[in-house]
Amino acid sequence: MRSLLLFILLATTLYSNAQDEAQFPDVRSKKDAFSRVQQKDIRSDISCFSMGGLDESAGKQPLRSLTMTGVGSDSIAFEGNGIQVKIKAGPFDASKHKLGYYTNAETNKKYLVRIDNKPFFGDYGHVPDTKIQSVQVLWGGDTVAIPYEAYGDLFNPIFSYNENGVEKYINNVYLSADGNRAYIYMLKREEGGSYEVTWVIENKQYIRRVVDFGFLKN
Repeated sequence: MRSLLLFILLATTLYSNAQDEAQFPDVRSKKDAFSRVQQKDIRSDISCFSMGGLDESAGKQPLRSLTMTGVGSDSIAFEGNGIQVKIKAGPFDASKHKLGYYTNAETNKKYLVRIDNKPFFGDYGHVPDTKIQSVQVLWGGDTVAIPYEAYGDLFNPIFSYNENGVEKYINNVYLSADGNRAYIYMLKREEGGSYEVTWVIENKQYIRRVVDFGFLKN
């Protein structure tokens, strides 16, 4: 799976706007980055599948994953081991949000750097078309509440891609060896550096998220 991610990113993450990016600041925080994860067991598990943990993945066995049960332009779903997961997207209505722009003094060009006073992920610098609408988790019949703060700054998700007429996906749900933790993983490929997010669920409770961004910029 890791080699597949690298191949896909190398083949498709082509940065054609390097000059533009240099003209506006990146104000996104790295507080949720893999490098900041202190819990050893969670860090070890996430390194098995994430780009952020690539340097620590050597020699590790892949984690078990759930079965993908449905995918479309606006959602993806997984199921297995008594767990059901669905990530849904919806349209982004800019008129209902406060947009914060940075204006380059030399070119007078505007770049979106904040939405509702917060930095965001997903084609950073531009107004998004879609947003993560919900992350739904059922575990053993119990609903696991995923707070809005865990996905409210994630935009323009891509749930699948087409390769030679075949629809494929990168996103997945992984399980820890003891089955007590589930890792909901989503990778957004984009020009200028992709972003990835992992939502961590432990014993039917949301624990945290891990977000990294800016992979393979040219």
